[in-house]
Parts: sequence; C-alpha cells; structure tokens
Amino acid sequence: MSLQSMNMAADVSPTSFSPAPRFATSYLPSMPPKMHRDAAAYPRAMQTAPLTALSGVVVDGRQPPRFPVSPRCRVRIQVGDTNRWRLPESLGGDLLGSSQALKSIQAPFNSTMTKIITAEYPVTTVNHDATKSYEFQSTEGHTRPVSEQEWIRESQPKTPPPSQFSSSSHGRSRRLPSPLPLNTYVPPAARTPTPIDIFHYHSKDVNNRSPLGPDVLLNCLGTNWELHKPYLQKSATMTALLQKAENGPKEERYYRDPLAATLDNYISRSGFYTAEYKEISQRLNTVDSAEMKRREDMASRKSFNEPSNIMEARTKNMLRLKLKIKDPLVTKHAFAIALGNLYHDEINVDDVDVVGVLAAASALKFKDLEKKCTEVMMNTIKSKSVCAYHNSAAKYGVGLVTNACEKWLELNLIPKLSVQIQLRELPLELLQIVIKSNRLFTFNENAIYKVLCYWIFLQNHPNIQLMPSMSTVLTYFNSLPKSSSYIEREEGQIYAGLFMSIRLHGVLDTKQLEDMLKMNVIPQAWVLKTLNLHYQALQGGGDLPSMMSFDRDAIRTGFIIDQEPQYHADIFSLHGFHFELKASRVGNGQSTYQFYMQRLKPNDPTLSFRACERQTFSLRQDREVRYSIRVQCIIKGQVYSFSTGVLSKRFGLGSKTSRSEILTLEGLKLPIYVTYSLFFPPS
Repeated sequence: MSLQSMNMAADVSPTSFSPAPRFATSYLPSMPPKMHRDAAAYPRAMQTAPLTALSGVVVDGRQPPRFPVSPRCRVRIQVGDTNRWRLPESLGGDLLGSSQALKSIQAPFNSTMTKIITAEYPVTTVNHDATKSYEFQSTEGHTRPVSEQEWIRESQPKTPPPSQFSSSSHGRSRRLPSPLPLNTYVPPAARTPTPIDIFHYHSKDVNNRSPLGPDVLLNCLGTNWELHKPYLQKSATMTALLQKAENGPKEERYYRDPLAATLDNYISRSGFYTAEYKEISQRLNTVDSAEMKRREDMASRKSFNEPSNIMEARTKNMLRLKLKIKDPLVTKHAFAIALGNLYHDEINVDDVDVVGVLAAASALKFKDLEKKCTEVMMNTIKSKSVCAYHNSAAKYGVGLVTNACEKWLELNLIPKLSVQIQLRELPLELLQIVIKSNRLFTFNENAIYKVLCYWIFLQNHPNIQLMPSMSTVLTYFNSLPKSSSYIEREEGQIYAGLFMSIRLHGVLDTKQLEDMLKMNVIPQAWVLKTLNLHYQALQGGGDLPSMMSFDRDAIRTGFIIDQEPQYHADIFSLHGFHFELKASRVGNGQSTYQFYMQRLKPNDPTLSFRACERQTFSLRQDREVRYSIRVQCIIKGQVYSFSTGVLSKRFGLGSKTSRSEILTLEGLKLPIYVTYSLFFPPS
C-alpha cells in the first residue's frame, strides 16, 4: 500500500478522530483591569455630552464646561454619522446637531466597538491592516453558538464520496467543530421568582398545617394552581366554579393529542366555519373520560417513580376547575399575588403591581382585594402612575380612583407632569377634560398652550426617551409646511378642541404671541384676534365687550407655596391696571395662611423700574373687577379646594379701597396651589 493510500485511509477511519474535552478549547476571559479615574474622565465626558446638549439651557443660563482640549483628547467641531456628539452646549435650533446627538444616544457605540465587545474571541475581530476598515473576521464554525446535539453531529467523522478520493485532497486539514458554550450558573437567591414561587410563598403556611394538602386544581393562564377549598370563599368567581363543579357534574372531554387541540382551537376561533362544522370538529378531535382513563392506564405501566406518575398520583383526587381570563392586564405574576392574598387576613399589595392585581381581583370578584388596590392607588398617585391608574380604574369601574386621578391632574398637569416623559401616556379624552376644568391650576394661560404643544410633539415622536426642550418643540413646528396651521391639516384636526379650550386673550406677553405665530400650530387669525382684543382693551380702559362669562373668560394666574419662606407675592398687570397677589403665613401656627390682592399705584415701590418705565398705566381712579381666589392642597391623600367664589369690587388707589377681601384658611399642608382669576366687566 502506498503512503498516499495510507494517509487517505487514516483520514476516513471512524476511530481516527475523537471529540476534544468540553472545556479544552473554551475561552475563559480574564477580569479587565480597573481604569484610573483621570483616564476615564475623557470618555465619560464624551458619553454625557449629547445628554447635556439635548437637555437645554439651565436656569442660571451658564453653559456647561467643555473637556480640556489636548493632542490626545480632541473635541471635534464636526463629527461623522458613527461618532458621538461631543459638544455639551445647548443645541437651540441646530437641527443637524440635534440629529447627530439623538443618533449618538440611540447608538452609544459604533459597530466596530460593538463587535469587539461582544465577540467570542476579541483578538480575531480587529483587522490589523491599517489600509482597511475594521471588519468582523468570523470563521465558519463561530458564526453562532451550537447546541450539544449539533456539536456531537459535527464531531462525527464524515466519509467523503468516492469522487473525492483523489490526489487533490491530499494535505487538506479537517475543520474542528466549535466548542460548546459554557452554561452560566445562577444561584437560587439571584433568580427572579416565578409566579408559582410567589403563590407558594403565600400558601406555604397552609400547606404546612394541613395534613391533606391542596384539594382543588385550577387551570388558568396556562398554569395549574393548587388551591384549598376553605380559602376560595373570598372570591365570588371561585365560589361559583366550585358550586358548578360539585352540584352539576358534567362529562369531561379531552383532546386526542396536541395537534387535535390546535386544530380545534383554530376552527372554533375562526369566523369562516359554521356552528355545525365547529361542533363536528370538536366531537371528532376529543374523547370521553373513559377513553382518556384507558390511555392513562396504558401510560401508567411505566416506572412508578417517574415524575409524571408522581404528579398524577398527587393530583388524582383533586377537584379540577378551569377559568378563562382574556384580559391582557391580568398577568401570571399579578394572578399569583391575587390568589396568594386569599390565604391572608391582612391583604398586602405593592404599588408596582397594583394595576395588574386590580385586574386579577376584578376577574376573581375578590372584593377585599379590590378595596385594598383602591387604597394603594389613592395613596401612590404620581407622575409615573397617574395615567395607568386612571385607565385601569375607568376600565374596572373604580370611580374613587378615577376622580382622584383627575383631581391630581388638575393640580399637577402644569407643574409636574408637563416636564416628565410620562406626559405622552395621557389620553386625549382625559387631557381635554382636565384643561376644561375650572379647578385646573396653571401659572398663566400660556403654560397650557406649551403643555399641549409638548404633548402633540411626544405623540408624533413615540420613540423619544428624553423630554425635549421648548426650543426643540418650536423648531419642529416651525419646520412644518406654512400653507395652513397644524390643527387645520388632516393630522391635526383631532387636536383642535384642545386649543379651543385655551383662553388666548389671557396671553399678555407679545413674545409669547410671536412664538405662536412662528410655530403655526393655531390659525394666525386667532393670534391676530387676540392682539386686536388687547388693543381695544387699552383704548377702552380695560373693557372687553366680547367677554361676558366669568367661568369661561376670566384670566388665570397662579403660584405654588412649597418651601420656606412661606410667603409669596406676584405682580399681575392687565390693560394698564397693576395688582399685587399676596399669600402669607400668619400667627404662631404653622398652617394658617391669608390670601388677598390689592391694586398698586403708578409710583408704588413694589413695581420694578422696568415696569414703571415701559408699561402702560391707567389713570382711572377706580376699576370694577370681578375676581376669585382658589386655594388647593392635598391632605392625607385627598385634594381639598377652598374658594372665595366670584366676588366683585371697585378697586381704587386709596388704602381702604385698593385691597380685596382676605381669605384666611387653617390646617393647610404644603404644597399649596393658589390661583387668582380676574375679569374686567364692561364699565
């Protein structure tokens, strides 16, 4: 035999190759060394730069500092598509910079760095040729992890076809299979508990005390729950299922196999087939209990110690129930918590799970649990949860929570929710109800307009993760076509009712009106009408003949008292008349406050020099004003509202005629929301 034939025979011999040990070729990476703090300062600054730039200008107007420029640490003026935005200054109206900064946030690492970090062998991912771009150099066997069966199959020697036994195959090396991936060990304490684990945690005391164990097997949400009859009486749904199962026995039918179950479920849910055809399909795909018992007897001939036989023996005498729940809010996790609370006298629900638990309690008709969920929701309403609470409460008829969420929004829509990304979760119908409410707190009328513009921007950009600045919103609306206003186009007509609820005649700053014209959200005719009304009021001594209803036309302004010093004063100017709005704590008590307003003279020292120099002053000795002072606060989770009602007074310039009635309240809790509403009737 020639040497070449011997080499060929050795290449195809079944015993010539044996798979390597499992861990022999495994790659075990070492722990990377900790980077020095000064060395990590540059990449950290580059990583936070786009977030700082997108957040906008801070309150004090100072620009954030750049990282010092050096030959090793460059801060580029222009960057490519795959580089991070490196300038921390506010972007303002820079559309190109905003686009690059958003891309850098959505893709924090470029493709090359991602391949290097996530590669199985990082050394092989770097192309050492400087003339070529970085490229992932994967071999055929390392394109993806393989299972154990695939690894064994690849390890088996393959006999090549006869045509391959030629001199050209001499010296060809055999490709070794890729090593098996290492199984990551997760300690039990670090595992996330499953719904069954949560339920067993609640029912473990009953299982330890009861010698008989569970006697009811409930099949729901694709899981079997082992329950105890005495504790199911708290749920009206479970009680009805028990009575139906015990008083009215019905022959159970079972599917022949999983394929029959899938086919029958498809036919029953389809609207194409008739009811007669569905009945025939169910009869042919199922068997009665006698046939199922015969099959179980044949299967029981297996080893007695097999897990399937042990489970069958343990659940054989249980009463089997089945409950179908199609509510998407009812998850296995929430259902496990709801079933677990059947075993406790004191019900406990966390606020993070309360929405799903309320849905499960409604399905089980567990009244005590529904009351507890209502109590938890009432005490934990905040920006992150108010929309979810309102939706679930409206769905399951919990009117107390629905009203509480609406009252919370009336107070906090402008000061809190308007600066949170959760503003996008507010539904259109609820937003319209809130802004039309007379109890709505707002700093001024323009604040409502800004909130609506933010809300529409978030509805049109559902993937954005950071609250945009007002300059970004203004730039977006300014970039839209100018042929018509936004609410006059097809996509914006559904929002027209929101902007019709704004009291535009209460927007008194000309810069704010100029922004409205630039954004082109509302028709320009509305803005021009507002300017015309202001001009007529200045010419007519403050009179607005077209404004007749106080509830609909009064101009609102407000402030919040939330910290020391618990004293506040604002200047409100309207058509040449200037008022000081005051709120202060009085007496030795910590919760007694007085609220009132008074007219200011043109030379009053309270007015600023700019106001005295630039603003218009009316020389009328008296001016009839209809006004209302509303004070709201939250006490023990309940929103309390106090109001003077609609009052009328002729405000003069004297000490006795310049001040309104004083509203004195006791027992208030911070924060305190104060709203002044003013209306000039025709004189």
